[in-house]
Amino acid sequence: MSRTDFTLSDFDFALPPELVAQQPAPERSASRLLDGTGPGLTDRIFRDLPSLLREGDLLVFNDTQVVKARLFGEKPTGGRLELLIERVLDGQEVAAHMKVSKKPAVGTVLRMDAAPGQPAFRATLLGRWPEEGGPLFRFALESDDGAAPYTLMERHGHVPLPPYIERQQAQESATDAAEDARRYQTVFARVPGAVAAPTAALHFDEALLAQLEARGVRRANVTLHVGAGTFQPVKTENIAEHVMHAERYDVPPATQQAIADCRARGGRVVAVGTTTVRTLESWAASGQAQGDTQIFITPGFRFQHVDLLVTNFHLPKSTLMMLVSALAGYERVMSLYAHAIRERYRFFSYGDAMLLERAA
Repeated sequence: MSRTDFTLSDFDFALPPELVAQQPAPERSASRLLDGTGPGLTDRIFRDLPSLLREGDLLVFNDTQVVKARLFGEKPTGGRLELLIERVLDGQEVAAHMKVSKKPAVGTVLRMDAAPGQPAFRATLLGRWPEEGGPLFRFALESDDGAAPYTLMERHGHVPLPPYIERQQAQESATDAAEDARRYQTVFARVPGAVAAPTAALHFDEALLAQLEARGVRRANVTLHVGAGTFQPVKTENIAEHVMHAERYDVPPATQQAIADCRARGGRVVAVGTTTVRTLESWAASGQAQGDTQIFITPGFRFQHVDLLVTNFHLPKSTLMMLVSALAGYERVMSLYAHAIRERYRFFSYGDAMLLERAA
């Protein structure tokens, strides 16, 4: 009988800090790929992926687009603050994390830092969102030219690199590296709304996509807007007590049909990234093709859609370690991680990838 009595400590491992990738690979598809399918394992290059898939398989991508969600400003008192926009609401309103020494009162108008040559803009604190006591605040963004929130972020915002990329802008006045604006985004990003990239998909470039198409591998898209909560640590040893953050998702009708067609022809559904897994399995579990999900996938979970997974290497004791262990088997995943550390694979958002298959 499969083990299900896991605790947080079961997902811990020693990771040498120098293996945390601080820069992307020179070429997207030149990163390494640990092939964990079959009984053994093989060290490969990511552009080898077409040879590991079959004609009729279906790759499902998350087409969310990372927005420049980090905004800086100041209170009327002169105190500095940072906003990380988590979600655009109706009209000019947004929900955001606020980093500030002393929280301003509801109704306070904050003067935000505008890019050179651009109209000034402001953020008015309206309260908490979606309920009192939560981590997010609701703001109304206003500019002298009436620009919408996404436009304001593109003009004035900074790329929200993950907290473990230590070279991310330490100073709020720093200029975003053009390379990050390009590389911390998939080549097929289409729907703005994420504050973190679906990182497994960062390895795909146009040449690799063309090779996959030539091999007869089909493509489909879902959307899940990755939130800052993806970096939220699990704080309870009893993992059943952990509450997942909510993220918006959408499985369009064309993708629903593509999955049905894949099953009919005997193909395999290959999820690109854990966000795609969470989207597909949320749809399967709820029957809802759109909405918010707080799905928490741990060993013992019964997968309904995903056969294979392309994923990066995740943080110790993270919910993503639990998800990949649920899919491929705990012992199998831990052995793959041990191999990756011995062989000096690069970890996390700008790191290398592996290919896993569902254990049962």
